Amino acid sequence: MDDHEKQTQDAQFSNTSTDNESNSQTPTPTLTNPGPPPDGGFTAWLHVFLTHLVFFNSWGFANSYGIFQEYYTVSLAQSSSSIAWIGSVQVFLAHAVCVGLGNGLSFCPALSVLSTYFKNNRALAVGIAAAGGASGGLVYPAAVHVLLGKVGFAWTLRIVGFIMLAAHVPSIFLFKPRLPPYKAGALVEWAAFKEPAYTFFTMGMFFNYWGLYFAFFYLGTFARDRLGATTETSVNLLMILNGIGIIGRIIPNLIGDRITGPFNILIPFSFAACILVYCWAAVDSISGMYPFAIIYGFVAAALQALLPATATILATDPKKTGVRLGMILSVVSFACLTGPPISGALIQAGGGNYLYAQIFAGTSIALSGLCLVASRVSKSGWSWVKV
Repeated sequence: MDDHEKQTQDAQFSNTSTDNESNSQTPTPTLTNPGPPPDGGFTAWLHVFLTHLVFFNSWGFANSYGIFQEYYTVSLAQSSSSIAWIGSVQVFLAHAVCVGLGNGLSFCPALSVLSTYFKNNRALAVGIAAAGGASGGLVYPAAVHVLLGKVGFAWTLRIVGFIMLAAHVPSIFLFKPRLPPYKAGALVEWAAFKEPAYTFFTMGMFFNYWGLYFAFFYLGTFARDRLGATTETSVNLLMILNGIGIIGRIIPNLIGDRITGPFNILIPFSFAACILVYCWAAVDSISGMYPFAIIYGFVAAALQALLPATATILATDPKKTGVRLGMILSVVSFACLTGPPISGALIQAGGGNYLYAQIFAGTSIALSGLCLVASRVSKSGWSWVKV
């Protein structure tokens, strides 16, 4: 073999080695390593739709409790405070005590799976999914309002149950986790509370939901009791409050993805909700209730959708997103449990005047904004960064 042939073989061997090294540095998606999130595509957007249906059943029904508040107040000789416990306990059981049953088994896993399909478009995907809470908030009040007068209370609830079942069926058969399963750890990751950003965020969400649902529970009764509105008008206000939430859950999350980051837009929306609840105290006409329902519905929907979108940022390990989100929602459920009855008790203490309850709700949301500022600063400092 002459020197020229030897140099040629050496060059070929060198190129082959380089190619092999290059290929070894580029991981091929496998069952154990599926690679980065696709951030789009049919399967990813299918899971957005499926999670939308999960929100439709869980938060959509919770957002619709105002129609039951209206019915119970008229049909039962009980105070608004006593009746409010029904809906708040219902939310409490669905999202905390029975987290292993019912909505708890669907909501947290669905959101956890969805977050693994997106990175750059994650907030938008979560926002579209969370819009299910608004679409459910349109369907369930309308269905309940029509059915109560035609088939009675018992069959109304049965039909609502059938609607929920039909909405859950696609998710049961089509959901597909993208990441491989990992060995389950503790139900609560106590180490998360050692992170100031996570702790302040959890506190902020507690105060947020302590006051946020006041309007969803009492908007209809306020319009009827204080302004003389008809039942039809009260139901319409509730549906507007929920319906505008479809836009409110998508646009702020889109802005969060493209411009600000979900955390940076969550904070001003918290203070906006606080101001709106304080302004509600000055509304003294039915015509004034409609713009309030539209604006507050948009802002409150944004807060609801930005919660899971922001919570995923605080999970350093994507596999623990569901656990950490579940922990936050467990704390939030106590706010959902106690907030509406406290508001009802304050309405009674005020002799039917809603001012004390409005101050309580507005102040709670203001405290939420302060906690979220502390969380944001703990995570990224005072400098402007997209987060």
